[in-house]
Amino acid sequence: MAHTPFQLQRDSYGRLVLIDENGERHEGVVPVRAFPIAAPDDGIALVNSEGHEAGWADRLSDLPAAERALIEEELASREFMPAIEAILAVSSFACPSTWQVRTDRGPAEVLLKGEEDIRRLPQGRLLIADSHGIQFLIRDPAALDRHSRRLLDRFL
Repeated sequence: MAHTPFQLQRDSYGRLVLIDENGERHEGVVPVRAFPIAAPDDGIALVNSEGHEAGWADRLSDLPAAERALIEEELASREFMPAIEAILAVSSFACPSTWQVRTDRGPAEVLLKGEEDIRRLPQGRLLIADSHGIQFLIRDPAALDRHSRRLLDRFL
């Protein structure tokens, strides 16, 4: 574990405070992933209220446990990207189409406006934007069950 040039703590309002190696306090910092989908644990910027980088971590796993826990807690409260585990049904193979899916966060309904709302990402991943602005992730389309793959193939 590498030495971290900053410390993190919460203030009385629950906001993150970064104390840099010079002892300067940066209140209300927000962690931002550099590569949220391709490498979510690599490259974490801690951005101050003016939008300037106050701290940087190459890898989340390199941070001391206390700082890592605070960053993970903050990211979890801000990020919402359910991962689709199965496609149960689709209303139509033409868009718009409503999908009934099972995600890692429970059942959901996805309204797909157009096939352009399905984006291919590196490593075979798919990002699906529904009409409400929620991003759904399919980590590995080949790992889906046969029924789900058949339904998905109709849109790719």
